[in-house]
Amino acid sequence: MSVGWGVDRRSTAVWAVGLSAYMVGIMHRTSFGVAGLDAAQRFGAGPALLSGFVVLQLLVYAALQIPAGVLLDRYGARLMVAVGGLTMAAGQILLGTAEVLPLAIAARVLVGIGDAFTFVSVFSLVPAWFTARRVPVMTQVTGLVGQLGQVLSALPLAALLHTAGWTAAFVSAGGVGVFVALAAWAVVRDRPAGAAAPPSARTVADVVAGLRASWSEPGTRLGLWSHTGTQFSGMVFALLWGVPYLVAGQGFSPTGAAGMLTLLVGVGIVAGPLFGEFTARHPLRRSWLVITVIVATAATWTVVLLVPPPAPTWLVVVLVVVLATGGPGSMIGFDYARTFNPAHRGGTAVGIVNIGGFTASLLTSFGVGAVLGIVSPAGYTPEAFRLAWTVQYVFWTVAIVGVLLARRKARRKMAEEGVVVPPLREALARRRGR
Repeated sequence: MSVGWGVDRRSTAVWAVGLSAYMVGIMHRTSFGVAGLDAAQRFGAGPALLSGFVVLQLLVYAALQIPAGVLLDRYGARLMVAVGGLTMAAGQILLGTAEVLPLAIAARVLVGIGDAFTFVSVFSLVPAWFTARRVPVMTQVTGLVGQLGQVLSALPLAALLHTAGWTAAFVSAGGVGVFVALAAWAVVRDRPAGAAAPPSARTVADVVAGLRASWSEPGTRLGLWSHTGTQFSGMVFALLWGVPYLVAGQGFSPTGAAGMLTLLVGVGIVAGPLFGEFTARHPLRRSWLVITVIVATAATWTVVLLVPPPAPTWLVVVLVVVLATGGPGSMIGFDYARTFNPAHRGGTAVGIVNIGGFTASLLTSFGVGAVLGIVSPAGYTPEAFRLAWTVQYVFWTVAIVGVLLARRKARRKMAEEGVVVPPLREALARRRGR
């Protein structure tokens, strides 16, 4: 019997539980962002050290993307999601009970490890359980609905933090993580019953060969640079510096700042299926959507940073809306990984792609914190934030160049295989002539 998206109940159940695990994982990932000011007081951390928490978490996450992809290809999504969920839960419980800095750092390392395992594994369930036509849209829906985890951290977790206190908030988050990990073990399966398992790497030589093959594929590198340029700005905003920037740099109340993070998620959820449908209908034009997102994000930040703070509220809202398109844009990178690589290298290719945005995110997080610490060591100021956010331009430039070069190589390889991408002007002319 089909339901919802035209798939059977089993597919829907597996996807829904995997999505829940991803959503809670996003809550774990972003929880430190809403608790940044509280963490500064609890652990006596300045701006640079505070950014170091998230930088370390992202560094662990990014460093484990390829190992996580290899393990996924070897052991499957069910085990990886369960182990990842339990690891993140352990990190949150440790953070909730920590009173000294080394334990807090160890806690965020655990969150980064579990997050890496969960992310690539949940996304591998989509092509395993849905038809190829539905995969782009379902990937977007998975990524963007999963971002509701930001709402869980921005609203209920933040409310619990400011009422019941630090320990109650983070231990409760850990308890939720344990529940969804156990649910994933009970419900999630790697593939439908009777479906053949893809060949997996059995030796170290097989793993190395798979990595080399995935990286040599121009489409994988196109996905990497697409993910790099679209994701990092919104990620840094949501993960760490958005709330401090809105409160100390733009004069928002904590409640108003939390509302902006909620808007970020809501717009992304609306944009995601639209991006997915565009990708499904126009697979040869995906890169133009990526480039549009990167250019629009850089242009909007430029306007905001040129306006003396505080910027008009409507302009900040526009910035948040544009930042929200970065999440859907980054999902296109995973679509490149899927369509340019065979199924047995899917996890490895997705891991390579995912390194891009998160490496840019951790470097940007560190850069913003470092500039704030140098320019305004006594605390956050609006002018210090204006200067700190300019570190983003380096990564937008690198990403745009990477997308254009990788796209050229990918199209050259496609032409050798008989798939010719007509110039955009010619394609539009053909469409007008119909």
